[in-house]
Amino acid sequence: MTSTPFGNSFGGYGSGAGNGSAAQRNQYLADSVLSAPPARLLTMLYDRLLLDLGRAETAQQAANWQVASENLLHGQAIIAELISSLKTDAWDGADGLLGLYNYAFTALVNANIQRDAALTREAIELLEPLRQAWHDAAAAIPAAQPTPTPAAAAVPASSGFAAAGAWASQAATGGSLGFG
Repeated sequence: MTSTPFGNSFGGYGSGAGNGSAAQRNQYLADSVLSAPPARLLTMLYDRLLLDLGRAETAQQAANWQVASENLLHGQAIIAELISSLKTDAWDGADGLLGLYNYAFTALVNANIQRDAALTREAIELLEPLRQAWHDAAAAIPAAQPTPTPAAAAVPASSGFAAAGAWASQAATGGSLGFG
């Protein structure tokens, strides 16, 4: 089974059961993750995080606690990956970002324990502007730039993505979400 930032072959998250091309789709997605540059990996993680939180909020509002919990737990795993890959010594704002990640993580734990959709909504509203900012920063990186390996995630400050150096995948050890 191929491991990706979205779980092991998506571990049931968003996979189409009964679809004959599901294995092909999963392989394509796994390949796109494994070949993605660091900025793209980061935006993919944020996209999946916000997708999970939106699904969790919808499930909480429908009192579907199992689905809500699955999505909240996956969101927590993504935030844990973001925390573990954040280089706090590489960027002055990293400590603030770490604090924000810790706050969001705690909010998701409490949203799950207390079955509180308002806490899930709070995390969404906190993380969505970050998702958009990372997408904007990643778009500012010139496309012709050579793609560094995930372990060498430093990007020149002049690229508009100075914070990218503070985020690096765990290429040598493998991240908790399986990429690297």
